[in-house]
Amino acid sequence: MNTVIKTCFVTSLMYAGLFTINEIAYASAEAKCKACHDFGTQHKVGPALAGIVGKKAGSSDFKRYSVNLKNGNWTWNEANLRIWLVDSTTAIKEFTGNPEAKTTMPPQRLSDAELDQVIDYLISLNLDSAVDRAVFGPTP
Repeated sequence: MNTVIKTCFVTSLMYAGLFTINEIAYASAEAKCKACHDFGTQHKVGPALAGIVGKKAGSSDFKRYSVNLKNGNWTWNEANLRIWLVDSTTAIKEFTGNPEAKTTMPPQRLSDAELDQVIDYLISLNLDSAVDRAVFGPTP
């Protein structure tokens, strides 16, 4: 019953324009990612996540990528993000083909719903960037 009430409440806030799906996804992503990552362009312990979807692994100007990530030959798409976020330790070995490959990112403990929300939010960061470029032009 509590779940039904919460769902109705959030839905009513969304219809009223007071709460968006993006804010729900952000809350989930923030809880799981923000300690190490920035959702803008500032690097922290881990690389900034704005625009990560569709980008080649290890291709940003982040200085602390492992050799395996820096030389990564995969793209951060929804499928690869899903594998990575579930178990980055296994994913780095699978993506590189190197059984000795390592990453400093610990495996995340995400429910299926949280995983969907984090990925949706990361995708939305790309959409926000695309809208900004369309409206304001390229970043100088």
